[in-house]
Amino acid sequence: MSEILAYMATWNTYGTWLPGDERGYVNSQGQTLKGNNELLQISKEQQKYPTVKLNLQEKIIAEEIISAEAEKIGHTIIKMSITSNHVHLLAKPHQQSIDKIIGRYKSMTTRALWKYGRKGRIWAHGYHKRYCFTVNEINAKIDYVQKHKDN
Repeated sequence: MSEILAYMATWNTYGTWLPGDERGYVNSQGQTLKGNNELLQISKEQQKYPTVKLNLQEKIIAEEIISAEAEKIGHTIIKMSITSNHVHLLAKPHQQSIDKIIGRYKSMTTRALWKYGRKGRIWAHGYHKRYCFTVNEINAKIDYVQKHKDN
């Protein structure tokens, strides 16, 4: 098996990519499904909190918190992009699991954003991860993250 050189994790703000979304969505069995307007409406009605779109100051806070926490635990971030509705994080593997690290970043940023005045839930459950096994894959992810900004 090849060595994992890096991984890219992506997580969304609450309510911005719901089951039924026209872009497609992943169900509880891990299957990618096409959009479904009826399911999307049901998903919106079942939201417990408002949909979260981070403003410029909130994006800055989140980036500062993640960067500081990464430095504190010795986690090397190669590239990061925080948009109004999601985070892309390209990083080197760490002794802690990806699950624990992403959970830590989501928790730390949530607390900081609450202090800033944001209420309720900030992040959707879970995250998506993709592994990089070659330098070319890392470079492609760097390019993707650099180009991935809010419109």
